[in-house]
Amino acid sequence: MSDLKGKTLFITGSSRGIGLAIAKRAAADGANIVVAAKTAQKHPKLSGTIYTAAREIEECGGHALPLVVDVRDEANLQRAAAEAAERFGRIDILVNNASAIYLAGTLDTPMKRFDLMNQVNVRGTFTASQALLPYLQNSDNPHILVMAPPLNMKPRWFRDHLAYTLAKYGMSMCVLGLAEEFRSPGVAVNALWPKTVIHTEALAMLGGLVPTANCRRPAIVADAAYAILCRDSRSCTGNFFIDQEVLEEEGVEDFSGYAENPDKPLFPDLFLD
Repeated sequence: MSDLKGKTLFITGSSRGIGLAIAKRAAADGANIVVAAKTAQKHPKLSGTIYTAAREIEECGGHALPLVVDVRDEANLQRAAAEAAERFGRIDILVNNASAIYLAGTLDTPMKRFDLMNQVNVRGTFTASQALLPYLQNSDNPHILVMAPPLNMKPRWFRDHLAYTLAKYGMSMCVLGLAEEFRSPGVAVNALWPKTVIHTEALAMLGGLVPTANCRRPAIVADAAYAILCRDSRSCTGNFFIDQEVLEEEGVEDFSGYAENPDKPLFPDLFLD
């Protein structure tokens, strides 16, 4: 397996959480990281900004370019892609990590939340991919990795949070379409989803729906993402990966170190039977 030394990763929503964890894992190889996120000033409820993330990335051994990016804004994404390419000379990987969540039934979902989830999740994934693909096609091992679930059509996954399911499955369908459209040019397009709930600040904002003790840390997703992004793009595309399964393929047998509390049972993530 190769590594990511010298590669440039454009990671949306990477000022904290899973996006930052993926960035820091790649930075340990000496990768270049474009921290593409909205938070330029401290958020009242969330920690981290693009600038604090950049410092953490550089402390891990990487090179960081913090850019204020709203994935809903086509022109903003195109400018950010051009600035990243000018700064680092190449873009090899796009991680579509930015996502909005609101878990509620149909009658309890304000349309502004419906619109936000579809604009960030579906439009954001499509628009970021569209903006970055011209640069990715010049890479010797280009990857797009989307943080999206496998498409599970069982009604239970639509019943309790229809709007969120539609938005996440829109990201999943982007994976299906892009993987086939760019298979011949050799751009890998894959999805990655956690087997268990991951403890992030976004989860905390859901009001303690899942206790922290029953979660894993973002590091497991980051390690799985790293393994995927190091694979040959022409022979690894169109997959809906699950983090634990990826790491099992890599020979990992003990996952206790990823748990927030190894003595507590883990909660399975949404969309997985």
